Amino acid sequence: MFFDTKSSAFEIESLPAGFGARIHGLDLSQALSPEVVASIQQAIDHFAVLVFAQQMLDDGAQIRFARYFGEMEASRATVAVEKHRLAHPQLNDISNLNEAGTILAVDDRRRMFNLGNRLWHSDSSFKVKPAKYSFLHAREIPSQGGETEFCDTRLAYEALGTKEGNALMPLICEHSLLFSRAQLGFSGFTEEEQLRFAPVRQRLVRRHQPTGRVCLFLSSHIGGIEGMPRPEALMLIRDLIEAATRPDRVYQHRWSCFDLVMWDNRATMHRGRAYNDQFERRDMRRVTIAGEVSSLDEAIC
Repeated sequence: MFFDTKSSAFEIESLPAGFGARIHGLDLSQALSPEVVASIQQAIDHFAVLVFAQQMLDDGAQIRFARYFGEMEASRATVAVEKHRLAHPQLNDISNLNEAGTILAVDDRRRMFNLGNRLWHSDSSFKVKPAKYSFLHAREIPSQGGETEFCDTRLAYEALGTKEGNALMPLICEHSLLFSRAQLGFSGFTEEEQLRFAPVRQRLVRRHQPTGRVCLFLSSHIGGIEGMPRPEALMLIRDLIEAATRPDRVYQHRWSCFDLVMWDNRATMHRGRAYNDQFERRDMRRVTIAGEVSSLDEAIC
């Protein structure tokens, strides 16, 4: 797919690791013309990760920008709590803060659950229609740590040999939040949560529809592969994730306050990095655009 990095609407600066771009010259708090939205769409299709620095957005402006690119997911994916900190149900609270705005206790169930964000994953791969785009905005950041890392799963597939890539084509995986949290020893799910996070089936190999490139649909949410012994399946997924996330294939975003990062979940994985979450605040808010179809219904050939 050819992409012209010269846009009359904004400047594009390519990022390291062979994918990703920093966008200059846009104020996302203002209404955008259809032409600008179309240019952003072309950029995200090509790069898979876009960084918009210093965007002074409130919740409403962040949601308004995301809506240019599709319908938002209707609900959060988190453990049940009596009261959420963020009022809007379509805003995901990627923070270490409770409903009162103070730091979560070390043994808080929400903190234990959120540690899973440090595993490599694709947002909402555990839903029948996995997520399309995510928009993460930094409202408050720690003095060190808390970076977000990305890898391009199109590049990961293209790095495989033809024989290995073809062998992966027919494989169907099971994805669930239950699987990723179990890796960390978190097993305290309620009966309602177990039903809500019941495993769903997804292809291991899918085609990125905007570019036609083939990619691996990897995530720590994978807990098995149909027709394969579980230990063998999990070893295969671990090997593929390790190859996809070699240091030279990863972009690490070091946050500044009010950065907004947009990424395509169909073509990337990401993870958060550790920080001192018992002494420093980190307030990040994410909007997620819903996918249109299951990976099982996408054309591969």
